[in-house]
Amino acid sequence: MAGVTYDAVTRRYPGSTRAAVDALDLEIADGEFLVLVGPSGCGKTTSLRMLAGLEDVDGGRIRIGERDVTGVAPKERDIAMVFQNYALYPHMSVAENMGFALRMAGTAKAEIAHRVAEAARILDLEAYLERKPKALSGGQRQRVAMGRAIVRQPQVFLMDEPLSNLDAKLRVQTRTQIASLQRRLGVTTVYVTHDQVEAMTMGDRVAVLKDGLLQQCAAPGELYARPANAFVAGFIGSPAMNLLSLPVTADGVRLGGVDVAVPRGAGDTVTLGVRPEDLHLADDGIPLEIDLVEELGADAYVYGRTRLDGVEHPMVARVDGRRPPTRGTGVHLAPDPARTHLFAADGARLG
Repeated sequence: MAGVTYDAVTRRYPGSTRAAVDALDLEIADGEFLVLVGPSGCGKTTSLRMLAGLEDVDGGRIRIGERDVTGVAPKERDIAMVFQNYALYPHMSVAENMGFALRMAGTAKAEIAHRVAEAARILDLEAYLERKPKALSGGQRQRVAMGRAIVRQPQVFLMDEPLSNLDAKLRVQTRTQIASLQRRLGVTTVYVTHDQVEAMTMGDRVAVLKDGLLQQCAAPGELYARPANAFVAGFIGSPAMNLLSLPVTADGVRLGGVDVAVPRGAGDTVTLGVRPEDLHLADDGIPLEIDLVEELGADAYVYGRTRLDGVEHPMVARVDGRRPPTRGTGVHLAPDPARTHLFAADGARLG
């Protein structure tokens, strides 16, 4: 096993005015499950493909363990990749698909059979070893793709949105299986997804990228509780954090009858963030005209509009799902002052 280091790694595609990945610095510990997340075009898949050797590195170095692999061919990097589309050979059985890379490497037949059998046992695929991929469900195919990676016993697993072709229920089930399997095997894993819920539930740490730049890398709880900037604050959490641009007064900023202190030198305007779950219904506070109510059982989310200092802002709040307000009505919301977040005009966190 080995850790992974991105040392000021840059990738710029020919003809592009902006780097797809710009001076990425990232240390991934041995045995860690790290998730790269961000919107489309942020550079997460490019970062993974550079580690795999499938994309050129235009600047910086990549190391696996103590070994510099920046110019090393993909097959020499001792990594195994799990793709979005499974990439199974349709004419081969499950066992043949799982053992193919070992056969190409000249591994003895007995060793291939042993490793395939062990991976099949771990992934609950023993009953399907003689089937062809077309006879399997999407979830079973994804487990075969995982098995193909496991039998190689690599130093690093790379996973590029492996669950995006599954339905919602199976995606939840499979992500639990992948996270549990990774912890059991202890193999360093770099996992790419655009789904921040997936990222938060699977990763030991989550690296958030935007426009090729690393915004923050931290444990899921820290990303949620102390986002480094307004982008991370708005990206992490579902529904997203409410972000309100408010004027600074002598008392700080005021929201829903609550004054929030602002550090000196913050400027005339700051962005105040408050998560939907940190707003509660009140007799007085932020007036909200409700446009939509999502009832989810125990909880409900109300979406609406409020007007603060003459400016209209969209807002969402979590309420008791057993007694939700009605669409088209008005309510008042009050924030939890201890759970508000402040960001400067450039998006950086204040305090």
